[in-house]
Amino acid sequence: MKSIWTGSIGFGLVNIPVKMYSAVEESTLDLDMLDKKDYANIKFKRVNENTGKEVPWANIVKGYLVNEKYVVLDESDFEKASPEKTKHIEIMQFVNESEIDSIYFEVPYYLEPEKTGARAYALLREALAKTGKAGVGMFVMRNREHVCLIKASGDVIVLNRIRFAQEIRDTSSLNLPGKTSKPAEVKMAINLIDQLTEAYDPSKYKDDYTDKLLKIIHAKAKGKTLPYKPMKVVHSTSKDLMEQLKASLSSPAKKRAS
Repeated sequence: MKSIWTGSIGFGLVNIPVKMYSAVEESTLDLDMLDKKDYANIKFKRVNENTGKEVPWANIVKGYLVNEKYVVLDESDFEKASPEKTKHIEIMQFVNESEIDSIYFEVPYYLEPEKTGARAYALLREALAKTGKAGVGMFVMRNREHVCLIKASGDVIVLNRIRFAQEIRDTSSLNLPGKTSKPAEVKMAINLIDQLTEAYDPSKYKDDYTDKLLKIIHAKAKGKTLPYKPMKVVHSTSKDLMEQLKASLSSPAKKRAS
């Protein structure tokens, strides 16, 4: 794996030099966009608005419009904005991970210690694992500030980017129902939840959509078509929630993963 960020973690007066790696990779197929007429590949170009000519990456800079004029920024300007956060993550507090709503979670990364920080890395990892806590800090990556959660996961320390509160949209504009459920319905729903509750095993859930799409692609390449049955949205035949819940409890649990 290739590191995408290098810096350090601040843990009190302990400083841990680390490298950051992406913890995930896309499982989707890399599809190209083609012209419907002749299947020619569609290319996107960076074009100068005034001349209409293509501009190479080396000649592209970033700017911010102020009073109808652009103020151009270079890498040193971004570092000046927050030099301590471009190369350092200071753990500002520790929390129980369960306190953070899943809506805030973004992207996970693996942290690997430099040789000089191996012992301090192991110390933080073991302390996090034994306390069940996670550290909260802030850092800058790709010219943007992020808040993050740092936790132990087996032998590795994982950094998970989390969203700022102002990035979460308000729900007041949504048309949501009030509390209209009857106590007996709630009790029955809880019984159904209990019946379907089991320990989470991530290996049980696989991206079979991509596999099926790949089979269709290979079949089309050979001039064949695979049979399929279009799915229709079917509404419950009964509007009686209690009747539906009872039927759910009495029927065998459906296979939820392959």
